Amino acid sequence: MTAAPRRTRRRTYAFLGTAAALATAAALAAALPAQAHADQSGHGRPSRYQDVQLLSFNDLHGNLEPPSGSSGRVTELQPDGTTKTIDAGGVEYLATHLRQAREGHPYSVTAAGGDMVGASPLLSGLFHDEPTIEALNKLKLDVTSVGNHEFDEGAKELGRLQNGGCHPTDGCYTDKRFKGANFPYLAANVLNEKSGKPILKPYWVWKKKDVKIGFIGVTLEGTPGIVSADGVKGLTFKDEVETINKYAKVLQRQGVQSIVALIHEGGFPASGAYNYDCDSPGAGNGISGPITDIAKNVTPAVDALVTGHTHAAYVCTIPDPSGRPRMVTSAASFGRLYTDTTLTYDRYTGDIARTAVKSANRVVTRDVPKAADMTDLISRWNTLAAPIGNRAIGYISADVNNTGTESPMGDLIADAQLAHGRELDPKTSLALMNPGGVRAGLTYAAKGAEGDGVVTYAEGFTVQPFANTVNLQDFTGAQLIQVLKEQVSGVNAAAPKILQPSAGLTYTLDLTKSGADRVVTDSIRLNGAPVDPTATYRVATNSFLAGGGDGFPTLGQGTNDLVGSDDLGALEKYLTANSSAASPLAPPVANRITVVQ
Repeated sequence: MTAAPRRTRRRTYAFLGTAAALATAAALAAALPAQAHADQSGHGRPSRYQDVQLLSFNDLHGNLEPPSGSSGRVTELQPDGTTKTIDAGGVEYLATHLRQAREGHPYSVTAAGGDMVGASPLLSGLFHDEPTIEALNKLKLDVTSVGNHEFDEGAKELGRLQNGGCHPTDGCYTDKRFKGANFPYLAANVLNEKSGKPILKPYWVWKKKDVKIGFIGVTLEGTPGIVSADGVKGLTFKDEVETINKYAKVLQRQGVQSIVALIHEGGFPASGAYNYDCDSPGAGNGISGPITDIAKNVTPAVDALVTGHTHAAYVCTIPDPSGRPRMVTSAASFGRLYTDTTLTYDRYTGDIARTAVKSANRVVTRDVPKAADMTDLISRWNTLAAPIGNRAIGYISADVNNTGTESPMGDLIADAQLAHGRELDPKTSLALMNPGGVRAGLTYAAKGAEGDGVVTYAEGFTVQPFANTVNLQDFTGAQLIQVLKEQVSGVNAAAPKILQPSAGLTYTLDLTKSGADRVVTDSIRLNGAPVDPTATYRVATNSFLAGGGDGFPTLGQGTNDLVGSDDLGALEKYLTANSSAASPLAPPVANRITVVQ
């Protein structure tokens, strides 16, 4: 699955022992300081160096149960150069792996890189992600940065997740008051517009005996462009580098010399395998994207960067402004991996011995015992969710995947929104769906007792958890062409966002070209006919796109607006009308966009 920067509010209804778990360690130097590994026995005076274990993960997105399909697998590079996939994820297994990893490491801290909640499956999303916060408390998470999805329901709801209390609309789900997170959410670059101060703590210091490490947490500055306006109302998002550098100085003035930045922004690795050598053939050559510039400019006072947002896996070194290599890591998404980093603390300087930092991504395999407390947590919340989640809404004949430039799942959603649009207005011409809103595919194999091929409401919720509406707007043909070009230009030039088209819209995407020219204008057809720049077209999108989200300003300029029903409701209605147990729906072929590479 590609990156999932996404958006609006969510739906609110009434160990290391197995070979598969071992990744290739990336080390900054071959040897540790001679005095490392000290103070393990607890006897005598501590020596100069102390190894500190940093366990980290990112982009959990409320995936408490093992993710299904490709969302629940990782690719592992084999010694002979081939690859294999491994089923991974699920907090019952993540808990076991983390607990086993901590054994023998008295100095251990667990941190996360944001998007712990938001765009969550029904088990968590139905309850405003209280189950996920409860699970993270049990996982002994020490600290996390905010991500863009922490703002899906706005700053007040984020504050409730931090501090506790029952939901202001839906109330309490159990007879116990929601206690909130035991760990701090850090939001150093998210400011209240009026006060100019961070809405949550900007940094936090982990201490054990005489060892202390500071953590600074930020989310991407571009969060307002990928979250609904309501979610970020009254907030200002500042530059990541400037903010981290500012608070690194604050920590140093407080005597904290060892610093880790938790950054909800990431990169794109050169390989899809979690254990590829990111530093071959040269430092940083195996990763591109926004995190590279951030890493090159964050002050050398920061010793390591834990990142996220792109749902990618990498363990890389990127030179800091002084030219010294510095570790930058990301553990994919959905709890499929965690990163195991060793930070060697120098008691003489209070800083990390950078030549000794080493790190590796480890797979959360499902061949370890399930953590009983997590099994109990999932069971309790599933009991509450079952009456809603287990209802069948459709039938499929095979997996409907959400991978690729154009995905079958994206096409299916666009077709459903086109059908809903035509119910509202028969003149509706086409529908467009943003790829980041397609959170998962549909799997043919039964997840529970529903039977193979059955699509449950819970599975549909996992695909579309945002509670957007389907909106209709009028555009000229020229505007429609401009929308398609905005997929690969403007803010989307470096990382294209290819809208998923409904049946009838076809065109060629030529990736050998650059900028807006990658969309071949003369190839754009609607039901076989060229798009007329002067004609008017009725277009269905979700409400996020209709507001110009995801870098599509032209979609915010439509006229004759008409707001339809909930997007998941549109998908449910389409599946119900077009499939049955005897005649299941076949996945769309995904041949509407011709890609030239």
